Amino acid sequence: MPIRLALAVCLCLAGSPVVATTQDDILRAEILPGWRDARGTHMAGLRLRLASGWKTYWRSPGDAGIPPEFDWSGSDNVASVRLHWPAPHVFTLNGMQTIGYRGDLVLPFEVEARDPSRPIRLRAAVELGVCRDICVPAALDLAADLPAGGVPDGAIKAALKARPATGPEAGLGRIACRVEPIPDGLRLTAEMDLPASGTQEVVVMEPGQPSVWVSEPVTSRAGGRLTATSEMVGPTGTPFALDRSAMTLTVLGDRGAVEIRGCPAP
Repeated sequence: MPIRLALAVCLCLAGSPVVATTQDDILRAEILPGWRDARGTHMAGLRLRLASGWKTYWRSPGDAGIPPEFDWSGSDNVASVRLHWPAPHVFTLNGMQTIGYRGDLVLPFEVEARDPSRPIRLRAAVELGVCRDICVPAALDLAADLPAGGVPDGAIKAALKARPATGPEAGLGRIACRVEPIPDGLRLTAEMDLPASGTQEVVVMEPGQPSVWVSEPVTSRAGGRLTATSEMVGPTGTPFALDRSAMTLTVLGDRGAVEIRGCPAP
């Protein structure tokens, strides 16, 4: 399968010689062809192998991160593609928080074929950021044939098991989200009756509207209740209507992660 990785950087660190770093020194990528189930849905995976010390980013990478972008439009016999993200890690450097992955990452994706009886010709154009002491953009051009049938892949199955728990799986009780207008947008406060995910918990709020900027939430815990408050600013710079059903709240802790869909009013 052809792979094009548009990435060329020069690491120039203080007190050290200039080191030319090629794309293959930093990142290798491949599509794991996976398998098709009886419903005609095909489960495949994108495998990224990052050089030691390098990281890439989750779908919501934090203010200092680079969000990945996926374009499947060059594919044949593909109706839709759904990504299944393993639970990411929280990184802090110089007071800045980012969210992503180090080392090897398998990102499962579920492909719905237009005609399940026919092979799928997959073409993925992926843009992502990879960072160590510096951040550089990478562009992947991946192609693979996904024939009907196939064999379940252990790496893909392990990545699926590494997804965050759902709210019910994690023991979520009551959740209530209060919205207040502010001059340039909204302030959202989420209260969750949820067992602790670790000694330090990070909450990520995704409004389901890509044009909306979201501040890093301020979180606190009192016993079994976790509270997170964030400000959201839309493209108009004024208060806007928030679709609560499209909200996703993810709680990341050192003992696990939880993904909660929807953010009902008190």
